[in-house]
Amino acid sequence: MKNMNQMMKQVKKMQQQMEKAQEELKNKTVQSSAGGGMVTVVANGHKEIVSIEIKQEVVDPDDIEMLQDLVMTAVNDALKQADQLIAQDLGKYTSGLNIPGIF
Repeated sequence: MKNMNQMMKQVKKMQQQMEKAQEELKNKTVQSSAGGGMVTVVANGHKEIVSIEIKQEVVDPDDIEMLQDLVMTAVNDALKQADQLIAQDLGKYTSGLNIPGIF
């Protein structure tokens, strides 16, 4: 019974550490760009887009599709980087555990 109580304390401590790490992810950001820096996207560790910057010289009313492609490329890369950030920060708490839906 003593081992069970000790284990439960460890689980609770790990849960608190994970919750803190998840909250801290909101303040961590990743940045991606496309088109040689013409479009820049910043996302946080909660996979929210924080900002999108588009250089004026890439805005061509006759070629909207290119701008759309650049934005989509930068956003998708930023979200992939956010996934990597999440895996890195939370992975230390879940390594060895196979818990579906944790990431």
